[in-house]
Amino acid sequence: MSAKGKQANGGNPTSLAELIASLPEEERIILTLHYLRSLSSSQIAELLRVPERSVVVVIAAGKARLTSHLGL
Repeated sequence: MSAKGKQANGGNPTSLAELIASLPEEERIILTLHYLRSLSSSQIAELLRVPERSVVVVIAAGKARLTSHLGL
């Protein structure tokens, strides 16, 4: 994570944008394509040339991580 995303609270992201920026690259790309670009898991899999099941797993894990960090 860049210094830009680190805050006085021990380096934890404090906004949704910072939280997304702090995710591992693969997770950040897939979640961005899925939630912000409205691509399906099959479209993402085709675009990135990875198995669709891998995309589904990353989306589920990323959603759980975001939900946990946001306290939802």
